[in-house]
Amino acid sequence: MNAVPASHTIAEQPALSSALAKFLERKPRLLVNGEWVEAHGKGRIPVIDPATERRIAEIADADAQDVDRAVRAARAAFESGPWAGMLPDEREQLMWRLADLMERHAGELAELESLDNGKPIAMARLIDVPGAISHLRYMSGWASKLDGSTFNTSLRAAPGTKFHTYTVREPVGVVAQIIPWNFPLLMATLKLAPVLATGCTSVLKPAEQTSLSALRLGELIVEAGFPPGVVNILTGLGESTGAALVAHPDVDKIAFTGSTEVGKLINIAATATLKRVSLELGGKSPVIVLPDVDPRAVAAGAAQAVFFNSGQICVAGSRLFVQRRIFDQVVAGVSEVSRSIVMGPGLDEHTQMGPLVSQEQRDRVLSYLQSGRKQGATIVAGGDAPGHKGYYVNPTVIVDVKPDMKIVREEIFGPVLVAQRFDELEEVAAWANDTPYGLAASIWSNDLRAVQRLVPKIKAGTVWVNCHSMIDAGMPFGGYKQSGFGREQGRAGVEMYTELKAVCMAI
Repeated sequence: MNAVPASHTIAEQPALSSALAKFLERKPRLLVNGEWVEAHGKGRIPVIDPATERRIAEIADADAQDVDRAVRAARAAFESGPWAGMLPDEREQLMWRLADLMERHAGELAELESLDNGKPIAMARLIDVPGAISHLRYMSGWASKLDGSTFNTSLRAAPGTKFHTYTVREPVGVVAQIIPWNFPLLMATLKLAPVLATGCTSVLKPAEQTSLSALRLGELIVEAGFPPGVVNILTGLGESTGAALVAHPDVDKIAFTGSTEVGKLINIAATATLKRVSLELGGKSPVIVLPDVDPRAVAAGAAQAVFFNSGQICVAGSRLFVQRRIFDQVVAGVSEVSRSIVMGPGLDEHTQMGPLVSQEQRDRVLSYLQSGRKQGATIVAGGDAPGHKGYYVNPTVIVDVKPDMKIVREEIFGPVLVAQRFDELEEVAAWANDTPYGLAASIWSNDLRAVQRLVPKIKAGTVWVNCHSMIDAGMPFGGYKQSGFGREQGRAGVEMYTELKAVCMAI
């Protein structure tokens, strides 16, 4: 089969709103101890619109002294001052106030997220901003619901002595939170919400590629009335600002979402002071299609699983396994969907898929496509980049792949799908698990017996059935194997920011 080139026409980026244009004129500042301050170092990082490749703003590059200043502020807020003595329902009310402010500025936040990241503004309005707001509101309820337990013991002491034993959950302390560039605002609130609910304090470092929405969120945090030092926001490079945060001796916990390679380095660095660490890392998620389904309907779901957010999502369904009888029909359907996707700049209302976040990411994805060709894979849709300004890559479908190919084994983090045939459940379960990752998977079938046989065999933190990428604030999320450890969201996500203390009292 020959590659089928996409014929996408790319529109020009629409003009910015006056509110967004004004925000972009903001001088580079850091949020430290409730105030917007200049960075100690004079370094600046350009902010690039991925749809036009133009520089639209700049952010500060925080250094080790800035990190120390922010950590000290977070420590002081945690141990003394109004935050340390605040009642659970008072923290909850502050979180609701912040959510209300975000809702009031939802349009501005969506526009900012679209411009900075490249994602369609329609998606930012529908998913990113409402998801961030609902996550804050959900997590706020946990402020008053963290509980321990009492239990009986078999302790022996002097006659007549009894014991009262119980557990209590206490906030872990100062948390360094490092977030990725694919869902900047949503990831910021996903990280911050359990910190605020439990009474911890945070130093948040957004990705250097997409820091604008975190800075705007910081302004709303100050407006909402959070005490100084509770949330500090530092922009900067991962290898400098992020590394200084990880190494700081007064940080109690690190929460990181990003690549497996960086996660491993963070985990190693954190051992020097035995910091608590939670890692949400990469994935190479299988999409398993059984033979009883409607191929056309499943093709639409499989396309959404991998092309959503331009494939820049850790749970992207990038490995498609289809039972041999319907393989050709499903692949043809996914390819047809890929060619119909409207690509363009994020602020264009008609855009369904925006550019990748950066030139580095576009070049990385294109290098994987080149590798696949060299190793003998066949591209049936896409496989190239449109001849237009911006970091675009056409949605791509690849067949004739082998398990040892780089495009099958490594996380590409772009709109690239590799498809393989299978015959039996045991076979596809083994292939699905033949990866260092274990973040998520989906199974498409109406045969509940087959689904229930397959689900326990899949080594992944989340298994969806007849859907993909469905994330809810109440549903624990995290991975097996090299997809990380710890769980975010739900009760597990809150408890991850606490220490469990046992109390034994002789009475």
